[in-house]
Amino acid sequence: MAGAGLYGLHTAGTWPFPSTYCWGAWQEDSGASFLGKEALGKSGSKRRATESAPPSTTSPEATCTVAIASSLADSHSDKPLTFDDRVIVEYGPAPQEVEERRAWIAHYLDGSTSPLPDGLNGLVAGDRAMLVLPETCNVGSRPSTVTIRSESWGDGHLGKKAMPFAVGNRMDVARMLLDVANTTMAKAGCAPTEPLRLSSPMAVVAEKDDGATSPLCRIPGLTFEFGKDTNYQQHVGAVEKRLQTCSTVSRTRGRPDEPAAQFVMAADPRLAALFDGLPEGVDQGLVRVTCDGQQTVFYGNVASALKGRARPDDRGVFTSFVQSVGKRIGCQTGGVA
Repeated sequence: MAGAGLYGLHTAGTWPFPSTYCWGAWQEDSGASFLGKEALGKSGSKRRATESAPPSTTSPEATCTVAIASSLADSHSDKPLTFDDRVIVEYGPAPQEVEERRAWIAHYLDGSTSPLPDGLNGLVAGDRAMLVLPETCNVGSRPSTVTIRSESWGDGHLGKKAMPFAVGNRMDVARMLLDVANTTMAKAGCAPTEPLRLSSPMAVVAEKDDGATSPLCRIPGLTFEFGKDTNYQQHVGAVEKRLQTCSTVSRTRGRPDEPAAQFVMAADPRLAALFDGLPEGVDQGLVRVTCDGQQTVFYGNVASALKGRARPDDRGVFTSFVQSVGKRIGCQTGGVA
């Protein structure tokens, strides 16, 4: 999503009024640990937020960032260790350019995320979340989404390093997602009659992150030669009738995870619409198959980290994914080869 221009800067609220963030969607000390006092436990910690103008009918994209900066004495240097934890919200359609869209899909439809219940078209994890908004919020034919992602960096005598950072538990992040979705839809003039709510428990992805193996995510035919001296982690995601996700990343200490391969089956129309505009065909890793009258998207992308390691090749692995998952959900995929 394209970023919008800077609109405002928010710091601590005036006693006894708490600070609010992201167009009033969030309030300090509400829900997720990132918004609470415990997140300010490090020396000199300060929470600040910057936001663009809210979305509107004439400007349907918006961004907001809530950041906590802190520092600690560094025993190896005269300069302190500095830390930057941040949560970034974006409202608007997914990126239109092909490679940017692939990267967006890799992040938000990663196997580490859990599907939202109660008919909500989205996914959530401790460090990211995505919700596809109702059709009333479409920009032309493109579905609008609200996304949340976290970043954390430490900087000191060893240089700038990425660090793992969870905004909160999955339910906390899901509530943050719905709060900002309801707020931005109201600003954009496309809110449904009733606000989006979450009442059912969320099915947490059962699999633990583990070293990648073949077949990837135990899906027949997803075969790769990972090599002995590499650190590929697989994320075995949702296995549902409307959605199945599987991904692997290349992990290097001090750097953000690098997406290596991803496979998605999406039968829900709103989730399937996220793939509109991408090149289609078996060689492109995107086909649409009708299953029980419902158009279903099968998507596969082998990124540069695993190029040349699929067996027998990228096309063969993707075909195996379509046939294996299609068989599970009752699709006739014999024409995909």
